[in-house]
Amino acid sequence: MTFDLAKILKSKRESRQQLAARPIAEKLAMLDALRERALAIQQSSRPAMESGVLHEKPAPYRGGKVEG
Repeated sequence: MTFDLAKILKSKRESRQQLAARPIAEKLAMLDALRERALAIQQSSRPAMESGVLHEKPAPYRGGKVEG
């Protein structure tokens, strides 16, 4: 897989111009949809969270003898 930085930057620039040209009502509707999506993702991950902090279990130890 190869990446062409010039094409990526051009695409980003065009996307920003298209977004800037949209009416404000459409932009606000997009923001509302993004906010709803973020809240849905946050709520779906809530059971794994305690007091706002995500805890992960450490990987099991697979080592052999430790010389010291």
